[in-house]
Amino acid sequence: MSYAIQWLRSLIFNAQMYGAMLVVGILYAPAAIASRKGAIAACHAYCRYIRWSASWMIGLKTEIRGTPPTDEVMIAAKHQSFMDVIVIYGAVPRGKFIMKSILKYAPIIGQFALRIGCIPVDRGKRGAAIKKMLADVRAGHALPGQLIIYPQGTRVGPGVNRPYKIGTAALYRDMVQPVVPVATNVGVFWPKRGVYRKPGTAVFEFLPMIEPGLEVGDFITRLERDIETACERLNKEAGFRG
Repeated sequence: MSYAIQWLRSLIFNAQMYGAMLVVGILYAPAAIASRKGAIAACHAYCRYIRWSASWMIGLKTEIRGTPPTDEVMIAAKHQSFMDVIVIYGAVPRGKFIMKSILKYAPIIGQFALRIGCIPVDRGKRGAAIKKMLADVRAGHALPGQLIIYPQGTRVGPGVNRPYKIGTAALYRDMVQPVVPVATNVGVFWPKRGVYRKPGTAVFEFLPMIEPGLEVGDFITRLERDIETACERLNKEAGFRG
């Protein structure tokens, strides 16, 4: 298949991906207003649709390896594209994210994100937001679920080195919950920027759980080693030689 044809297919896929968000948001609005379960069902339906449409529109299949958690845990994932948000959220029963505060004003996305329990954080006030979240958890006010975090804080392409932020280790220490690392090679097929999406099979691997109790330094060292080692292996599997 020529690059031009795949680029055009990618463009159509990207456009319908956002169109589908609007359709699902409208269809599930009554259920989402009625209960949190309705909002979660809407988000899971959208995730299933995007995975399905990507498989035939752009030839990008997705594979989940390992065991997605169902208990109260943190999920520390490699972030390479919007697709890892879709696949990881769709794989767990009650996922939620720490998100930029401005996103709560975004049409559909913001309303559903708040409804499923995402935690909005103002730029520069992340520490205060995390302290409040921890207090809510201890008081039993926070909505239960799997907190999905990105230890590097942003999308990082295959082969790119970026430090793991200490905030993840602080959450691990203060929440006293197991952490499930997740590695992926989706960035080989779905670049950080641009329209083009490469066909193939993107793998999302849930790695062995890190139990609570490690020192902060030891935890962040292990987390980075586990994720980066697995990502390097998955990248090679996908043909990446960067």
